[in-house]
Amino acid sequence: MSDDKNKNIDADLVRSLADILNDTDLTEIEVERGDLKIKVKREITVAAAPIQYAAAPAAVAHAAPAAAPLSMPSDPATIVARAGEEVKSPMVGTAYLQPAPGADPFIKVGDKVKKGQTLVIVEAMKTMNPIQSPRDGVVTEILVGDAQPVEFGEALVVLEA
Repeated sequence: MSDDKNKNIDADLVRSLADILNDTDLTEIEVERGDLKIKVKREITVAAAPIQYAAAPAAVAHAAPAAAPLSMPSDPATIVARAGEEVKSPMVGTAYLQPAPGADPFIKVGDKVKKGQTLVIVEAMKTMNPIQSPRDGVVTEILVGDAQPVEFGEALVVLEA
């Protein structure tokens, strides 16, 4: 094989690995083929998360069927600005509002929360990740239902001072 052909194969492999990282919540992938070893990493910064606009879902009962996916409204006049700070999901996963089925929820609208207090849990790849309050405040909105799939950067809770 010529060196040019190896470069094309490697570039395609790197692109494929990068696509896998973009499609999942993985932050690192490493592949070995003979003497070739490729490691692809990415850093996730919550501050760089894109702003997503979606209507808040209605409260979900445990026995309720899954809701249709939300989409961005076509009319900009229907986009509502929220007062307060949105706490966003740092990963793709499933949001849970209580520590166990049948347990009391972590928070309710109107609750006063402290910095570091668990607001929701996002399960990703069989790992439960507590999403903590970034500051002291009052819960003004809970934007996700229990056991609802969430995307990276999706607003979960709104806090006001």
